[in-house]
Amino acid sequence: MNFDRVREKLNILADAAKYDVSCASSGSNRKNTDKGLGDASKMGICHSYTEDGRCISLLKILLTNHCIYDCAYCVTRRSNDIKRAAFKIQEVVDLTINFYRRNYIEGLFLSSGIFKNADYTMERLIAVAKKLREEENFNGYIHLKSIPGASDELMYEAGLYADRLSVNIEVPTVSGLKLLAPEKKHEDFTKPMLKVKNEIVRYKSEHKVIKSTPKYAPAGQSTQMIVGASGESDKDIMYSATYYYKKYQMRRVYYSGYVPVMEDERLPAIGSQVPMLRENRLYQTDWLLRFYGFSVTEILNKDYPNLDMEVDPKLSWALRNMHHFPVDVNTADKALLLRVPGLGVKSVNKILHARRFRKLNWDHLKKIGVALNRAQYFMLCDSRHWEHRDLDADRLKGMILQNSSGKYRNQYSTQLSLFN
Repeated sequence: MNFDRVREKLNILADAAKYDVSCASSGSNRKNTDKGLGDASKMGICHSYTEDGRCISLLKILLTNHCIYDCAYCVTRRSNDIKRAAFKIQEVVDLTINFYRRNYIEGLFLSSGIFKNADYTMERLIAVAKKLREEENFNGYIHLKSIPGASDELMYEAGLYADRLSVNIEVPTVSGLKLLAPEKKHEDFTKPMLKVKNEIVRYKSEHKVIKSTPKYAPAGQSTQMIVGASGESDKDIMYSATYYYKKYQMRRVYYSGYVPVMEDERLPAIGSQVPMLRENRLYQTDWLLRFYGFSVTEILNKDYPNLDMEVDPKLSWALRNMHHFPVDVNTADKALLLRVPGLGVKSVNKILHARRFRKLNWDHLKKIGVALNRAQYFMLCDSRHWEHRDLDADRLKGMILQNSSGKYRNQYSTQLSLFN
């Protein structure tokens, strides 16, 4: 092996992979058997966190940055003048095993530019995973990027070796895809998604009857959308995300702010990078839809097509719907408590448990760890009088922002985990 050449490839193809954020190992339960290498059970990915707070990593690379397509938003586009490289299949296998033995990584995230055609590229990605599983007895986490347009047969085989599969939809709308990637078709993305979804459903059904049924993509599938490349509103992005969650049973949809790296009249100008805060607001909205019982139309609609950058989407919704408040913490049901700004799922569960034994007051809420800096403006506790009754939404918003001393606006108000 030419170690200098492999190191050069690694520098090029690891750097090219940094734009893909749709990687997570949540839900995988592949166990280490027969004294193999690694264990994907409860393990994670490159620079992410487990549920107990551990930071863990994986080798995140492209198989190649050669690509037959010329997508305007992509740094590896055919017409872009960059240094190109391609790994051999055995080189990726050796890198993964050597890095794992040195305790550098927990697993592998492998994507690729498309060279020759979709099936040829997908076959090579599968070959890497197959060698790791069958020849190296590697039981660590493997995430394969599904290639748009790959055949159903290859998508089925990929799910037998990978813990998670993902097809990045990239551009949230069909019109945006036609503008920025006219060589691609929307169905090239959705066809592999549908195959993966159907195979996961079939595996779960067969496993109930035949326990030895081979696992199929135990961590499910995910996708990624680029934010800010084609001018979509937050409403367009979240409506698309909701569609993919429902239609294809996505485990996660990721949102990646577009970083302008090339001049193109179809793209934002260089230097106009999407603020990270916008990404954060989209993730917070995603969280509300998945865990807090909100519908997307409540948060984003024709009257409110974009998220408020000053406050999180839950507080923004509350300020627009003051007729739902105040909420009595001692009588309200779980669904209503979850809509109180500042109350998370854990806090609500603590409240529901504690109030079984006594009527709660503000001191009780503080003792069980409920954060009241925002929630106090939307709740009744030990009094029938609501002192903020005469405040309109704008004044209440101003009061909350003022009392936050800047922290509330400048920091993430919710720490998002990649493991759900």
